[in-house]
This record gives sequence, structure tokens and C-alpha cells, in this order.
Amino acid sequence: MPTQVEKKKQKTETVGATNLDSQEITKKFGQYFQDIKDPRTQRTRVHLLKDIITIAILAVIAGAKGWEDMEEYGVNKQEWLSTFLELPGGIPSADTFRRVFEKINPKELEQCFRLWVQSLIEQLGVEVVAIDGKTNRGSYDRASGVKALHMVSAWASEHRLVLGQTKVSAKSNEITAIPALLELLDIQGCIITIDAMGTQKSMATKITGANADYVLSLKDNHPTLHQQVKSWFETAQSQGFKGVDVSISQRVEKGHHRIENRKVYTVPVSQLPLLYQQDQWSGLQTVVMVVRKSQYWNKTTHEVQFYLTSLLSDANRIGSAIRQHWGIENSVHWTLDVTFDEDKSRIRSLHGPQNFAVLRRLALNALERETSFRRSIRQKSRRTAMNDRYMLAVLSAAVPTSHPSTSACQ
Repeated sequence: MPTQVEKKKQKTETVGATNLDSQEITKKFGQYFQDIKDPRTQRTRVHLLKDIITIAILAVIAGAKGWEDMEEYGVNKQEWLSTFLELPGGIPSADTFRRVFEKINPKELEQCFRLWVQSLIEQLGVEVVAIDGKTNRGSYDRASGVKALHMVSAWASEHRLVLGQTKVSAKSNEITAIPALLELLDIQGCIITIDAMGTQKSMATKITGANADYVLSLKDNHPTLHQQVKSWFETAQSQGFKGVDVSISQRVEKGHHRIENRKVYTVPVSQLPLLYQQDQWSGLQTVVMVVRKSQYWNKTTHEVQFYLTSLLSDANRIGSAIRQHWGIENSVHWTLDVTFDEDKSRIRSLHGPQNFAVLRRLALNALERETSFRRSIRQKSRRTAMNDRYMLAVLSAAVPTSHPSTSACQ
């Protein structure tokens, strides 16, 4: 009879290790990126573009932080890679990876990324889409006057998937980038949550125009409206919301060495005096106050936040959407920095930073989809580097049953 240790070892070895065909899985996964145009001239094409892209994706899933890591992954995995890639020129060098990804059109790569993600979620459905921005701090180049890359991403909390991303222009900000990202996504029927930077009347109009709802954070960038809502809630709360149609939800959570008490109050906008420029906020139905009290071992913090939403007053539903919005900070931005070292990356020339950012988000999605090995994203990534069958399990989990059309990326 096998011991408990032996049983555990057998279970670990068989995680994601059944019925996996490397050629079939990588072919299906590669279909989503096959329409990317090769930026190289014909005479310089020693390596196939599909081989370069495939190795790059696998390497980043396995924890590659730069072009040299991609080459190192390829060299160490060449025997296995040769079972499903052609590799006519062997493993590409670090310079080859760099030159190719500096020149690949990032819009094409992002469009193919969205095609892949859409195929994953089309049967699952998405309710809440959180929109937020992140700066890749290491991507600036002082000598060339290049600012750090700033990306705005869309995150589906319930499926733990990055839905898409777009670059913020160096001469612009998130206010112009968010509408561009929304244009690329099918948001009909979704709840869109955005932090204060995106709380704009034009944003509310765009979201409701797409038959979606919004939950927008209200802060001091709208001083008159913010003060008006804040004062009203303070007065109503001091009177116990007497005579007010208020919905209240309370939630207590423990973890990360803290106890958080969160109370959500939602009130139909009709219960308040006419708000400043109220008619210019398309579909505005409800104002929200969230009170968060966090108790740590050495201190207690108290925070009050306000929101505008097109949803009907329901503290449970609106509170859930707000909690899911915080997931983009905890599950995406934190993981990209801690696991993939995005903030430390010094990739900074041409399209390299933007394309590598897409590869990181692709890797994050793929690792999130694989659930047989219940460990952190970092541990999953390390396992793919050491175990080819587990890498195939990750790719298999990232391949939907339906197939993309060959022209979808064009």
C-alpha cells in the first residue's frame, strides 16, 4: 500500500497531465495569433514568426522577464519545442526576439489577444468589468525623452481575466484612453466600474449608449457635486436616514492581518435635492456611500467613498460591483508587479514595452484559467518552467472549444 507521502507525490505528478497532445494544443492556441503581420523583410526571416511568438508566450508564462530569458527558455526546451515547432533556424537569439517585438504592430497583437479572451468568455458571461490604469515605471527612457508606458486595462473579476488593454498616449491621459478601450469591447449588459479619473459625463453617456450600466467613483475632481453628495449623506446619516428610501448592506471580512467592516448605503437620486448638473449624467439613478473601517494590529483606519451609478438602488448588488473593482488592483496590478516584475522591466524601445505588457497579461490569463494546481500564480509559473506537461495543461485550459475565424484579427 502506498504511503500518504507517495499518494501526494502521485497526485502532484498527474496534475493536468492526462490526454495532452502538444502539437494539437499549441496549434489551437496559436490560431489566435496567426494573423499578426511579420514586420521583417523577407531576406531577414531566418526564423518563422509563429515560432518566435509561440516561444515568447511560453517563456513569459514560465516567468521570462526579458528577451534574454526568452532565448534561455528556448535553448533549454529546444528538444521539447521541436516536437511541435519547425525551428528551421534553431532557437532565435535574444536580439531576434527584441527586434521582432519592437516592430510588431501592438494593435494587431492586442486585437488577437481580445479575440482569444472573447472566445474564452463567450459562454461564461461577464457581469462586472473594472477599468483602471497602470504605469510601467521602468519603461521610461530619460535619455530619449520617452515617458513611462501607461496602460488602461479591463478586468472581469468573476472570471479573473484581463479582457483587453490600450495604451495611454504620452500627450493624453486615461480620460481619452478609456473610451477607446470601451469601443473595443462588447460591454452590452455589463456593469462598468471606473475610478475617479474616468468619472466624466461623457463616459456615462458612452456606457449607457452601449446598453451597459456604470458605477463611477465620485471624488474631488468634481468638487461641487462631491461636496453636495457628501453633505447630504452626512445629514441623512446623522438623522438615521429618517424618511429616506435607503438600501443598506454590511459586510465584515478578515484576512491579511486585518478586520474590515464595510457598510454600503444606496439612495435613489430622486430622494436628494436636485444635484449639480444632474441632467448631464446620462442614466443616473442612484448615489452611493461606502464606509470602510479597517482594524490592524497597531492602528484603525476609516475611509468614506462616494459613487454615482445608473443601477437601481440595491446595496448588495452595487456593493458587490465595487468590491469586484478593487480586484483589478489586487489581482492584476499587484500580480504583474510582484510575479512578473513589470515595474522593474527596463524594456523601453519602440513597441517593445507595449507588446511585452500584452504578453504578461496573456500569461496571467492563461495561468488563472488552469485550476488543477491550486497554488499562487508565481508557483504555477515556476511549475510550467520545470514541467512541460503542466505547461500543456495551462495552454489546454486556455484553449476554448470553439475555433476563431481566420480573418478575425484583420
